[in-house]
Amino acid sequence: MKAWHVVVMGVSGSGKSTVGELLARRIGGRFVDGDLFHPEANVAKMQAGAPLDDRDRKPWLEAIGQQLAEARDGSIVIACSALKRSYRDIIRSRDPQARFVLLHGSRELLAKRLRARSGHFMPPALLQSQLETLEELQADEGGFVVDITRTPDELARDAAGLLREAGCKGGETARPDGTQPSHSSGG
Repeated sequence: MKAWHVVVMGVSGSGKSTVGELLARRIGGRFVDGDLFHPEANVAKMQAGAPLDDRDRKPWLEAIGQQLAEARDGSIVIACSALKRSYRDIIRSRDPQARFVLLHGSRELLAKRLRARSGHFMPPALLQSQLETLEELQADEGGFVVDITRTPDELARDAAGLLREAGCKGGETARPDGTQPSHSSGG
């Protein structure tokens, strides 16, 4: 059985943790919330409404890549925003097997989800900053884009199927309908 090292990525409110947990069950792996690897200074900065800069993110991304690499022959799914290609490159530098599932949705749907959420350190005011930072997966990154208007269970099922299919084909980036993602940023 193939071991999968997967990052479920996207902006805050896209459903990374929910879909990640379901995907981990489907592929027989364990789930880890990438937020656990943020240094306390990062959490405090976000709670204060300030976006993280690349210097803040680097040790966090390295820790996530290390967690994936340490999984070795076991499947693991980590929820992590991984908004820029350079961030995903940091993760891949620790684990070249890493695959990415981008949860994509409209600004309106994401804002609605964030307003309904309580007890999370990421304030809704930072959504715009995240959407401006998001760089969609490129064709050579080994991942998939899925639309969050569907149920989390449907997204996990589709992501598991796409991972298995890519394992047979070589792992190019695609949407569930087989088309390549657009290369524009935004949401």
